[in-house]
Amino acid sequence: MRWCCCTSFVLFLTLLIQIHGSDHYDHKQAKGSVERGCDLFQGSWVYKESYPPYYESSQCPFIEKQFDCEKNGRPDKFYLNYRWQPTGCNLPRFNAEDFLRIHRGKSIMFVGDSLSLNQWQSLTCLLHTALPHAPYTNVRNGALSIFTFPSYDVKLMFSRNAFLLDIVAEKIGRVLHLDSISAGETWKGIDVLIFDSWHWWLHTGRKQPWDFIREGNHIVRDMDRLVVYGKALNTWAKWIDNNIDLKQTKVFFQGVSPDHQDSEQWGEPGAKTCVGQTRPVLGSKYPGGPSQAELVLEKVLGAMQKPVQLLNITTLSQLRKDAHPSVYGFGGHRSLDCTHWCLAGVPDTWNEILYASLTQN
Repeated sequence: MRWCCCTSFVLFLTLLIQIHGSDHYDHKQAKGSVERGCDLFQGSWVYKESYPPYYESSQCPFIEKQFDCEKNGRPDKFYLNYRWQPTGCNLPRFNAEDFLRIHRGKSIMFVGDSLSLNQWQSLTCLLHTALPHAPYTNVRNGALSIFTFPSYDVKLMFSRNAFLLDIVAEKIGRVLHLDSISAGETWKGIDVLIFDSWHWWLHTGRKQPWDFIREGNHIVRDMDRLVVYGKALNTWAKWIDNNIDLKQTKVFFQGVSPDHQDSEQWGEPGAKTCVGQTRPVLGSKYPGGPSQAELVLEKVLGAMQKPVQLLNITTLSQLRKDAHPSVYGFGGHRSLDCTHWCLAGVPDTWNEILYASLTQN
C-alpha cells in the first residue's frame, strides 16, 4: 500500500511539472542565440500563465479570418499560454527588433501551401505587434504576397505553391509535371527561403487540382501519394542543388504540419476530432508515432548535395491537438478545421525556432 501511495505521488508531481513547468524561459534573453548542439525539436509543452502570448489577434489588423480563433468566438484561452520547452536547453524568446536588424536589406520568402501562409502570417504579426509604429506595406499580387518594413528594408514574402512543381493545362486536362519547376526562377536571389509541401498531396476528388501525373513521357491518372510526394521532393532537391548557392541563400524546409482529424492517434478515440480539445498531449512522444510524410522528407533532405535545414516541427505540432481553429475558423460550425492553426498559437513557436536557427547559423 505504501508503494502505491508513493508511486501515485510521483505521478502526481510529474503531471504537475508537465502542466506548469519550471521557469526555463529566460525573459531577459534578447538575442536568438541558442546553445550549440541544442535540439530544439525534442521537448514538451508547459503551461505558463505568467508567460503571455506575443500578441492579441486584434492587434494584427491584416490577420486572415480563418486563423483568428478569438474573433471567431473561441471561448477558451488555455492554448495561448502553452510554451515549447526543449529538453535540456532553452528556446530564446522571439525579438522582433533584432530579427529585423539582422535581416536589414534582405528578403525572406515562404513557399508552399496554406500551412506556409499560417507561418508567414504569424511572422508578420509577431513583427508588427512588437513594433506597432514601424511603417509597413502589405501587397498581394496573385499568388505572391509581399509584406515590407521600409525603415528596415526587409521584405517578407509568401508564394502560394502547394506542390512546388508545375501543373500544366494540356489537351487531356490538368497535368502535374514531376520533373518541372518553372517557379524556381522567382526563388533565385532571395536571402532566406522556407519551403513547405504535403497538405495538398492528400486531396482527391474536386479538391485535387490536377487530373494526370506526368513523369517524363509516362502519364498516369494517379499513384500512391507518399510515392509521388517523394518523387516531387527529389525534383525540388535537385533544383536546389543545381541552382542555389548556400553562401548567398539560407534554405529551410518546414516539417510536415499534422492534422488532428483522428483522435485514436492521440489515444482518445471517443473525441473523434480536434473539436473541444483544450489541452495538448502531455509528454514528449506522440502516441500515433512519426508522420510517414515526414520520414519521406527527411530521407530526401538527407540525400541532398547541399545541406538544407529541416525545421522539424512535426512532433511538437502533433502534441498540440488543442490549437486548431476547429469550429472557430473561416467557415464556423459548417467547416471543421483540424489542419490549420489559431493565431496567436503554434506557428509563433515555429517562428521562434526559425529565429533561433537563423541566428545560430
